[in-house]
Amino acid sequence: MAAKIDRQKVRDSFHRQATDYDRHAVVQRRVVERVVELLQAEQVAPARLLDIGAGTGRLLARLTDRYPEASAVGVDLAPGMCRTAAANLAGRSVAIRNADAEHLPFEAASFDLVLSTSTYQWLATLDLAFAEAHRVLQPGGLFCFALFGERTLFELRDSYQAVLGGGADRSHSFFTNAEVLAALERAGFCAPRVHSELEVELHLGVPELLRSLKKIGAGSTAPVAAKGLSERRIMLDMMEAYRRNFGREDGIPASYDVVYGVARKGAPSPPGRGPG
Repeated sequence: MAAKIDRQKVRDSFHRQATDYDRHAVVQRRVVERVVELLQAEQVAPARLLDIGAGTGRLLARLTDRYPEASAVGVDLAPGMCRTAAANLAGRSVAIRNADAEHLPFEAASFDLVLSTSTYQWLATLDLAFAEAHRVLQPGGLFCFALFGERTLFELRDSYQAVLGGGADRSHSFFTNAEVLAALERAGFCAPRVHSELEVELHLGVPELLRSLKKIGAGSTAPVAAKGLSERRIMLDMMEAYRRNFGREDGIPASYDVVYGVARKGAPSPPGRGPG
């Protein structure tokens, strides 16, 4: 289960890094392409689609190329991301709204395709967001998403824990596949499918990894900032443990456990006899 998350901190972090995000979001770009592949396998032809956590608009650009006749909408919690997406998508038929995944500003059954990439891991619980995705989908509509799962940045977490020796874990934790599947079922989705794939980034060193996380607005995935000599020593020891236990000749790896989900909203039951 994900730890308690300060949504305002997440919003502000992504707001500040909106203009730098695409230069550093390597895995996130791969995730977008993988979601497009999943859509191709589903053979959908949406009339109205919604991207939740649209970020800089990368997925919406791919979708509007693939479905030029569709009416497309993107929402993001961070105003800076909304402005960047609007600029990147200028000239395309896309509407961008500043909105929360847990409180979508749309009527029920407004879309026949709802998507999201690299967003839901920033929620304390998936239930509200998945319920909202279900609410705004038309009966029979498709929900396709990707989020970062439990083994994401395990090298960083393990290295920090090795130094703390069982103390409190100050790094971000992520949802398991089972938690994602259970949340989809609670939201009412039909026959949900969940699987995970591991993506690995290489960095020159731990400081470069931490800077990269900050540049994509994901600073809360890293240990808290050092304060005082004791905290600085913990940080330095963590970096040494990371290099010692996970370092390779070509750099240090950072793993992302990408959880992909596909589900549909059930069609209403046809009129007929009641039970009994």
